[in-house]
Amino acid sequence: MKILVVRFSSIGDVVLTTPVLRCIKQQIKNVELHFLTKQTFRNVIENNIYIDKLYSIKDSLSEAISDLKKENYDYIIDLHHNLRTFKLKLALGKKTFSFNKLNPEKLLMVNFKINRLPQIHIVDRYFETVQSLGVTNDGKGLDHFIHEKDQINVSSYLPVHYQNGFHVLVVGGSYYTKQIPINKLKEICVQSSLPLVLVGGKEDSSIAETVHQVFPAKTFNLCGNLNINQSASVIQQSKKVITSDTGLMHIAAAYKKDIISLWGNTIPEFGMGPYLAGNNSQLLEIKNLPCRPCSKLGYKKCPKGHFKCMNDIEIKKANF
Repeated sequence: MKILVVRFSSIGDVVLTTPVLRCIKQQIKNVELHFLTKQTFRNVIENNIYIDKLYSIKDSLSEAISDLKKENYDYIIDLHHNLRTFKLKLALGKKTFSFNKLNPEKLLMVNFKINRLPQIHIVDRYFETVQSLGVTNDGKGLDHFIHEKDQINVSSYLPVHYQNGFHVLVVGGSYYTKQIPINKLKEICVQSSLPLVLVGGKEDSSIAETVHQVFPAKTFNLCGNLNINQSASVIQQSKKVITSDTGLMHIAAAYKKDIISLWGNTIPEFGMGPYLAGNNSQLLEIKNLPCRPCSKLGYKKCPKGHFKCMNDIEIKKANF
């Protein structure tokens, strides 16, 4: 049997498909498993030991459609389910199993604050997509694999006083309204019982450097200096991870880290909380805020101008 699993984006969503990949590979005899994603997110999944062949596209399906047709798949498992995957499934003409994105329920919650969302994690909804193939959740959580070239030796990379343990603080996020504000980053630095390694993209470097200048002995700024898998390697060696709703949060969950997650405009009820993370994980959010959630994704700025969903979070309630 030959199966193609499709998830184009993003970092977290791709990581959240990994239990399905593992269980397909382990539970279906002699299966050949392929995966299709965007080129931008290829490095997140390229070291996954359960994938036999990885395809990626940069701009258009036409980049891969000819090769995918030649594969002659038995099944397509669509864990993205949008217009692009509809075109893909139409082009390949094979039996498909498509993920239910619950868009009407999410729109009700965002626009009218009417909660019709099922109390089930997206990982378990992914498994509902493949249940007719006899694939079941093994309960082992997420996977993330790091190639040897991306392994960070923290003993030689970080200052001496980090050798007794450190926390990772994830700076930034895909949208402003998901990001931890700089005042909260500073509060976290004050509260943390261990020194902090700051990780994030190049676009987060200036904020991270501002925080580092205030807490030079307690922070080590690696924002913009590591790729996603190198950041994962640092996370793997940390004691705890403090983050907003980001892809690195899900990578931290794959390594069973204790995670302190701060939630801004998005809500865990969308089914995207840290999946089977460490037992001492904590979730910080402002419940019953009338404007929250304001989006299922995020915005470049707070639509109300106050950003209370993040600014009102009490950092002192976190167990650092």
